[in-house]
Amino acid sequence: MPLSYYTEFITGTIYNWEHLLKVDDCEQIVIDSFHWLTKNKKCTVNAFVVMPNHFDMLWKISDGLERKDVQGAFFSFTAHKFEAYLKQKKSLQLEKHFADKPDRSFQFWEREPMVKECWTKKFFRQKLNYIPGRMNHSGGHFNPCQPHWNLARTPEEYKWSSASFYETGAKEFSWLTHFND
Repeated sequence: MPLSYYTEFITGTIYNWEHLLKVDDCEQIVIDSFHWLTKNKKCTVNAFVVMPNHFDMLWKISDGLERKDVQGAFFSFTAHKFEAYLKQKKSLQLEKHFADKPDRSFQFWEREPMVKECWTKKFFRQKLNYIPGRMNHSGGHFNPCQPHWNLARTPEEYKWSSASFYETGAKEFSWLTHFND
């Protein structure tokens, strides 16, 4: 029986909540990985936001593939790229991710991402509103615009999210799929 998943809301958190993704090059690594996953038909991505210490995304893993393999490809690829980037920059940030473990020298992601399947349209809409941070009548969040982040004045001004795609129709990320498609 082939595997099939609902669209999922996933949050991946940087180990120890470090602000590794504050660096544009590290944010770009995450974006490049989203692009690679969609280009290679591992998933479709409907919405995302990359924050300084985590990302939120709505994605649908392609039929027939296992979540652990698709997630594993994402987290492994980004971890290797983070390590290479931080070594090249001789960054002190690399030391914060040292892990003396048999299977790795560095730990960039928390072990278990939060994954919630969107079984209903209501839940999907709630998460779609949460990710780009658009306020709504049900109390949605203003992720990049929250005072403790202060990353943008409006959600659509924040470069590392799908908010402008949904608010203005701008398609800066060719791999992004509108939820109505």
